[in-house]
Amino acid sequence: MTSESPGRKNRVLDAKSLRALAHPLRIRLLDLLEEDGPATATGLGKRVGESSGTTSWHLRQLADAGLVVEDTERGSKRERWWKPAQNSTQLNSADFLHDPELAGPVTTYLHQVIEQRYREEVQFIAELPQRGGTWADKAMFNNVRLSLTPDEAQEMSREASALIEKYRRDARPGDDSVIAHWAAFPRTARPETEQ
Repeated sequence: MTSESPGRKNRVLDAKSLRALAHPLRIRLLDLLEEDGPATATGLGKRVGESSGTTSWHLRQLADAGLVVEDTERGSKRERWWKPAQNSTQLNSADFLHDPELAGPVTTYLHQVIEQRYREEVQFIAELPQRGGTWADKAMFNNVRLSLTPDEAQEMSREASALIEKYRRDARPGDDSVIAHWAAFPRTARPETEQ
């Protein structure tokens, strides 16, 4: 299942694609293809520290689920290039809440998404001195605590997504690739108890 906005193709994960993504390396490979464009199993292997045989096998698993396709405009019989079948993926976890067989894949997928966010933020902080200060006062890492109902949190997320869409456009000279992370979730309070 896909939903599209002009020029973009977003894939909403179904059970088959979710199972295919229930492996940290596959999530990483798909992320690299979606963010950086087509690549070979060998090139991806070097970037993730795996052999080309391992990355090739995982790419075939992603292809079987329809998440990646061969880029027939590149390569040769000896060199296969892969590209994502979509611009982005989306998980509606509520679709899988009542299926105990998918609890593991949902958890694996969500953990890897959060770990990838962390890696991206750490990489930015590590590269900050080399950026010459251009982003020092423009990047934002913010953590806000609110008191909301589930419906209010959902509406806030819709509004945040609409705002982000307002800024989506094709890359132009001078642009940087910018990651906008958004999350809204409840936190369980754990107050200190009196002794």
